[in-house]
Amino acid sequence: MARTAATVAAASSQLLFSCQRQRPSLCPLPVPPSSSTLLPSRAAYCRHTARAVRCMAVDATVTEASTTSAAAKSSYELVTLTTWLLKQEQAGTIDAELTIVLSSISMACKQIASLVQRAGISNLTGIQGAVNVQGEDQKKLDVVSNEVFSNCLKSSGRTGIIASEEEDVPVAVEESYSGNYIVVFDPLDGSSNIDAAVSTGSIFGIYSPNDECLADISDDSTLDSAEQKCVVNVCQPGSNLLAAGYCMYSSSVIFVLTLGKGVYVFTLDPMYGEFVLTQEQVQIPKAGKIYAFNEGNYQLWDDKLKQYMDSLKDPGPSGKPYSARYIGSLVGDFHRTLLYGGIYGYPRDKKSKNGKLRLLYECAPMSFIVEQAGGKGSDGHQRILDIEPQEIHQRVPLFIGSVEEVEKLEKFLA
Repeated sequence: MARTAATVAAASSQLLFSCQRQRPSLCPLPVPPSSSTLLPSRAAYCRHTARAVRCMAVDATVTEASTTSAAAKSSYELVTLTTWLLKQEQAGTIDAELTIVLSSISMACKQIASLVQRAGISNLTGIQGAVNVQGEDQKKLDVVSNEVFSNCLKSSGRTGIIASEEEDVPVAVEESYSGNYIVVFDPLDGSSNIDAAVSTGSIFGIYSPNDECLADISDDSTLDSAEQKCVVNVCQPGSNLLAAGYCMYSSSVIFVLTLGKGVYVFTLDPMYGEFVLTQEQVQIPKAGKIYAFNEGNYQLWDDKLKQYMDSLKDPGPSGKPYSARYIGSLVGDFHRTLLYGGIYGYPRDKKSKNGKLRLLYECAPMSFIVEQAGGKGSDGHQRILDIEPQEIHQRVPLFIGSVEEVEKLEKFLA
């Protein structure tokens, strides 16, 4: 036995299964336990044998390999938008109907993203030749994107009324597809930038309808004036929104969504064709040194707004004025403001008495998102989400971004 112990000590560097191969009688494997009997692990069992070190070394290697394998597996785990929505449904945050509506919107965004990327190739640049209800020239992609969005929402079977910036009046979904939700959307914001391949986006908001109001809607594809007024009453202020979001078509396709419990960011993975969760509970900085205004209209602004703008350009004690960043696309400018802080503004001026942005399709959904991220949306005097729309295509001034920056502007305009 003394000689055997000496041999064991000399061969201690050869750990892998040497005990079983050379002298199996010194380190026997335990008899497999029955289902009702608990025996110690191989390492614990061999602790009482001459080959304990070797057996424990083998077990440690196996354990480490298992841990590494588990870590490697988790690094490939992706949370897609579909998976995330199903989890929200299981948690009771949304119902199955709203899950389907949001999935339909994400599909529309994927289609529009593809159209935008191939606009030059597919001859979708330039003006369509028509003018929308706001008196704006429609781009070819405006028309196509509106059709894509409308078709996806109608075919979902969960929308009762859809209202688009590009349509004269809201559209009542056919009875065979009729659902419960009202969806308002701007199918392609910033389309004037399409020909220059600059960021564009889609904006949407989802409301729950008033059943009493919708009871009298006929099967017509469009609503008469009385029913249009009814829809306005249903939509009411942005504080009634159930969900809102936007999709930005840029170097990446970004889908930003809030269900009233924080803001989440998803990025389209072209390899899988799925939106993948990339940021959770986004919070906008409370202050920022970036402003996004169209200063080309400076001479058309009122004096109070001019004074505010001049204050941003004053270096002050720090010696650093605010930085100007203006894309001309609400989605692009807002997304940068959401991440970096600062303020975006489209004020009223002598040319546009009520501003240019639409309350239902742009201002309310964006304000809902920014408030969920800890920011603020204002018309310069009151909260955007408190404004009750008087008409479908109502315009309002918009100042949106970090709380401190928006409140600073409100003090100048007071």
